[in-house]
Amino acid sequence: MSDDLKEIAQRKLSFFQTLKAVLWALFGVRKGSGYQEDIAKLNPVHIFIAGILLTVIFVVGLVKLAGWAISQLT
Repeated sequence: MSDDLKEIAQRKLSFFQTLKAVLWALFGVRKGSGYQEDIAKLNPVHIFIAGILLTVIFVVGLVKLAGWAISQLT
């Protein structure tokens, strides 16, 4: 692994800070300065894991909501 990749993988923000940044991205509201700060500090591995986790939670939530709505109609 090159030195650049090692440096990127050892960035400082915790997983929960990354999760917060990914939630803001999903919501679609973020200041430009906050975005630039996140880009400089976020760990790409954490971003990937948080993105997959939140996507699964979102899809499961939609399926549950649809199941509940259908059960209310019958």
